[in-house]
Amino acid sequence: MTSTPYLIYVYAAYAAIGVPLIIWLARTLFKNGAVFLEDVFADNPKLAGAVNPLLVVGFYLLNLGYVCMLLRSSSVDSPTEAVETLAFKLGLLLFTLGGMHFLNMYLFHRIRRRAQLKTLPPPVVPQMRLAPEMVSVPAVPPR
Repeated sequence: MTSTPYLIYVYAAYAAIGVPLIIWLARTLFKNGAVFLEDVFADNPKLAGAVNPLLVVGFYLLNLGYVCMLLRSSSVDSPTEAVETLAFKLGLLLFTLGGMHFLNMYLFHRIRRRAQLKTLPPPVVPQMRLAPEMVSVPAVPPR
């Protein structure tokens, strides 16, 4: 029995599920990520508007390329093996998409935090000084 008919069904189902999933996720991230990018790039809103589509293009390129790389499969000799192969491929794709999403969120958190540090007020000026006799200096033990 040849494995070609089963693999064709696996490939078709994988493409029919994987590609729309990536498109939906990219659109969701584009729409909801715009607010976050505006906060990260608060000093330059045009930059936030330019970065968001670039991130989506990179997301598409990376993930659609990964989908294509996962397409290759060993022989599938039964419908059960076909379902198992499809489930493994989709699970790996979802796991990778989730990992990339959390990595992006972490990186943007770091960028946002760095931007917020720039807007913090300067340190408070000392209000009083202690007399030298009030300052206790720990004694350094002899060596």
